[in-house]
Amino acid sequence: MTRIFGLPPGADFAALLVQGLRQRMAGQPPEAMARVLLIVNTARMRRRLTELFVAAGPGFLPRIRLITELADDPLPGLPPAVPPLRRRLELAQLIAPMLEARALLSPRETLFDLADSLADLVDEMQGEGVSPAVISGLDVADHSAHWQRTQEFMAIVARYFADPDQPDPQARQRRVVGALVERWQRQPPDHPVILAGSTGSRGTTALLMQAVAKLPNGLLVLPGFDFDVPRHVWAVMGDVLTSEDHPQFRYRHLMDLLDIEPDQIGRWLDAEAPSPGRNALVSLSLRPAPVTDQWLAEGPSLPDLMDATRDMTLVEAPSPRIEAQAIALILRGALLNGHKAALISPDRMLTRQVTAALDRWGIVPDDSAGRPLALSAPGRFLRHVVGLIGNKPGAEAVLSLLKHPLTSSSEALRGTHLRLTRELELWARRKGAAFIDGETLARWGAGVEEAGHWVSWLTQLLGEMADRSVLPLPERVQKHRNWAERLAAGPEAEGSGELWLKEAGEMAAKAFAELEAEAVHGGELGPRDYLRLIENLLNGREVREDRPVHGQLMIWGTLEARVQGADLVILGGLNDGIWPQLPPPDPWMNRAMRKAAGLLLPDRKIGLSAHDYQQAIGAPVVVLTRAVRDAEAQTVPSRWVNRLTNLMAGLPERGGKQALQDMRARGQAWLDQALTLDQPQEAISRQPRIAPAPPAEVRPRELSVTDVKTLIRDPYAIYAREVLKLRPLPALRREADVRLKGEVIHRILERYMKERDPNLAESDAVAQLLRVADAVLESEVPWATARQQWRWRIEASAQVFLASSLGAVPAVLEKGGKVPLDRVAAHLKGRPDRIDLLPDGRVQIFDYKTGTPPSGPQQKAFDKQLPLLAGMAERGAFGDLGLVDVAGAEYLVIGPKPYRKEWDLGDELPDEIWQRFETLFATYLGEDQGFAPRRAMERKGHASDYDGLSRFGEWDISDRPSTVKVGRR
Repeated sequence: MTRIFGLPPGADFAALLVQGLRQRMAGQPPEAMARVLLIVNTARMRRRLTELFVAAGPGFLPRIRLITELADDPLPGLPPAVPPLRRRLELAQLIAPMLEARALLSPRETLFDLADSLADLVDEMQGEGVSPAVISGLDVADHSAHWQRTQEFMAIVARYFADPDQPDPQARQRRVVGALVERWQRQPPDHPVILAGSTGSRGTTALLMQAVAKLPNGLLVLPGFDFDVPRHVWAVMGDVLTSEDHPQFRYRHLMDLLDIEPDQIGRWLDAEAPSPGRNALVSLSLRPAPVTDQWLAEGPSLPDLMDATRDMTLVEAPSPRIEAQAIALILRGALLNGHKAALISPDRMLTRQVTAALDRWGIVPDDSAGRPLALSAPGRFLRHVVGLIGNKPGAEAVLSLLKHPLTSSSEALRGTHLRLTRELELWARRKGAAFIDGETLARWGAGVEEAGHWVSWLTQLLGEMADRSVLPLPERVQKHRNWAERLAAGPEAEGSGELWLKEAGEMAAKAFAELEAEAVHGGELGPRDYLRLIENLLNGREVREDRPVHGQLMIWGTLEARVQGADLVILGGLNDGIWPQLPPPDPWMNRAMRKAAGLLLPDRKIGLSAHDYQQAIGAPVVVLTRAVRDAEAQTVPSRWVNRLTNLMAGLPERGGKQALQDMRARGQAWLDQALTLDQPQEAISRQPRIAPAPPAEVRPRELSVTDVKTLIRDPYAIYAREVLKLRPLPALRREADVRLKGEVIHRILERYMKERDPNLAESDAVAQLLRVADAVLESEVPWATARQQWRWRIEASAQVFLASSLGAVPAVLEKGGKVPLDRVAAHLKGRPDRIDLLPDGRVQIFDYKTGTPPSGPQQKAFDKQLPLLAGMAERGAFGDLGLVDVAGAEYLVIGPKPYRKEWDLGDELPDEIWQRFETLFATYLGEDQGFAPRRAMERKGHASDYDGLSRFGEWDISDRPSTVKVGRR
C-alpha cells in the first residue's frame, strides 16, 4: 500500500492537504479526526491548516504539531536543551584565546561570527548524527595546514558531544525522535500519523519521515513533488556532488532512505496543478547539469508553450527601485481586481522598497517576516547607547542619541529636552566641537537658561559610559540596561520611559532578558566585543508590529511558498546571489570533506531555494521580476531564469520564442507604468535664472579681499550672505579637513612669529617652531593621525619658512585693516597673513598656502587677493605701518614640497587692478545691477553654498540671468 504521496508544484498545499484528509476520513465517526496526528514543519502552516478546518464548518480538528516541538516533549532522564545563546557565549570564550595566540588566524572582530559558525557546525553535526570522531578520521592529506587549525577548533566542540546532560536543541530533538521511533516500533500507534510539508532536508527530520512511512497508519505528504521527472533522470540524481542543487534532490535522497522507486509515490489527490504545461516546461529547464542535453530530445515534446506561459510575466527592470515600483503596481492592480496576491523573495531590501512604494496608496501588505529588531526604534536606541561605551563621545554620535524618539521619552520632559538638544547642536556646529564631554557641556550650559540639571544628567551618563574597562558580561549587561533606561527616562524621571513598550520594545526586553540570563557564561568583554555581541543579538531577531494590513496582499519568504495559496504570485529579486543566495563561506571544511563526513553540502541551500522556486512558479498567475542593474554593476540573472529563457528561446516550433517575447511585453507594460509613476501630471515650467537686485541702501558697503573672488565668480553668494544675512550651517561632524588644516597651520605660524627669537641658530629656530606646533596641535586637533601628519608638514616646510623671515621685521601678523574707496562710499578690508618690514623701509606681503596657490591665469581672472592687499598697504590700511611702498607679494606654500611663489603681475599694473576693482564694486552698489548666481564658476561641477536657494538645477548654466528688483513694497 502506498504510504508516500505528493502534491505537484503550484498546488495550494495546505488546502489540498485538508481536502485529501477529509476524503480519507469520510465515512468514519466525527471523533476519528481528533485522533489524527498531523505533523508539520512551520507555525504558519499550522495556522493555515487550522483556519481551513475551521472554515469548513463544525467538526473536530486533528492534533497538529510542529516537528520542532517534539524536542520539547518531557523524556525521562533527558534534560532540557541548552539555550543557543549560552552555547555561542561559551564558544566565544573558548575561541578568544586561540585568536589572541594566533593573530594571523582571524582578526578579533570575527570572534562572534566564528562562534556562530562553529555553533552552526555543532548543530548540523548533531542533527545529521555525525560525531567528532568521524571528522577526525577524515583523509585530509591535501589540506594539512588548514586541517590542523580546524582540528584545534574541533577539539573545542567535542566536549559538547561527550556531555549528555547539556544537549543542544538539535541533539535533544534527535534523541527525542529516536526515542519516539523506538516506542513506535514496540507499539505502533493505532491512529493515523501524517507528516506533511517537509522535504527531509535535515537528518533528524529524515529519520522521523522514515519512521512515519513504516507505521501501519503512517503517511507522508510531500510538497512540490515533480511528477514530470522521468525515471532515468531520477537515476542520475544519486551523486550528491552534481545534483544537490536540484529542487528534487532531497526527494531522491528520501527514496534511497526508504528503498522505494519514484512510481511508488502517489498523488494525494487527483487534482491537477494550476498549469501542468508550465510545470513540464519548468521541470525540463531544471534538469541536472549532466543531462541538460535532453533539452534537445524532450523539448519538442513539450505542450504548446504559448498556452503554458499565458499567465506568466517577465519584468526586467533597469534598477531595483523601478523593479520595486513595478511590483507595487502589480500588487495594487491585483487588490483592485479582488485577487489574493503574494510577493515571494529572499531579498529583504526589495521587499522593504515594495512596502514603501505601496505606501503612496495607503496600502500596507502583510509581511510575514516583519523587520529586524536592530532596525526598530528600541534596537537603534540600544545600539546608539552601546556605541558610546568606551569611546570619546563624538558630537554626531551624542546628538544622534539625544534626538532619538526614545531618549527622554517621558511626556513631561520631551519638549524641554528637544529644545536643549537643538541649542546644543547649533552651538556645536558654530564652535566646531568634535567631541561632547563634561567640559564641553559645562562650557555650553553656562550661558543657557534651564540647562543646569539637563547638563548634569547628560554629563554623568557620558562620563560613566566613557569607561573602557574589561568587565564580566553580567556587569556589562547591567550597566548597559541602566544607562539605556536612564537615558530613556530623562532627567528627574524614574523608570525607563517608552523603551520597553509596544511590540518592538517587548521583543527588545525579551532579548535583553535572555542575555542577562546567559551572561554568566560570557566571561569578560571589552566595549568593542560587547558592541559586536549586541549587534549579533539584535540582528538575529525580527519583530512584527501590530498594525492594520491588507489580508489580500502578502509578502513571504521563500519557505512560505509551500504554505499558502494565492491567485497571483510574484517572484522578486531573481538575480544570482539573491535567489539563489550564494552559500556562505565555510571556514571549517570544503565540499569533499563534508561529503566524506556525511554532512550537508553548501549546495543544499541552493537546492532548497530551487524547490521553493519550482513550487512558487507553478502558481495560477505568476510574475518573474529582476533588476538588470544594481547600484554598482550589471547583474546576472538567476540561473533558473537563465535556463527557462534559454530553453524557451530554443523551442520556436513549440511557440517558445514568441511566448518569451509575450512574457517580456507584458512585463514592459508594467515597467512603462512604473517609469511614468514619478513623472509629474503636468509639465513643470523651466525656472528663470534670477539675479536679484536689492535696494542700494541694503547692499554691502564693506567687502573683504577674499570676497572679491566670490563677487566675480558667484555674485549671488555675496547677496545671500551680506544682504539676506544667510550663512551655511557648519557640518556637525568636525573632521580633519582642508579648511581646518589651513586654520591650524596659520595659527601655528602666527604664534611662532610672535614668540620667536630672531637671534637663534637655524636648528634652535626649527625646534622652537615644532614646540609651538605641538602645543597648537594638541589643543586644536583631537585626531592623533592628523596631528602627526600636519606636524610633519610643518617640519618639512621649516627651512623655507624661516628663510622667508631672515633680515626682516614682522610688522603685521594676522591683523586686519580696511581702507575707504575713492569712487564709492565703501571700504575694502583684509587680513594679511604676514607683512614684513624690510631694511630699506619697504614691505613684503606673505600669504600662507597649505594647498596649491593660484596659477597665473587664475590670478589674472579672479584671484586678486595679493594685489588688493598691496594696494591697501600703500594706502595706509594697516594702522601704525602707515603709507608704505610694497616691494613684493608672494605665496608661501607649506606642504611636503614647500616653496615660495611671487605674485605674477603679468602685463597688469597694481593701480589698474585697484581701479578695476573699484569699478566692479561700484557697479554692484548700483540699484540696477543684479547679483547673478554662478556667474563665472571656474568649473561647472563646482558647488556653491547657495545653489539650493538660487534653485540651480531648475535652470541651466547657459540661461541668461534675469535681473529682478527685490526688497521693495
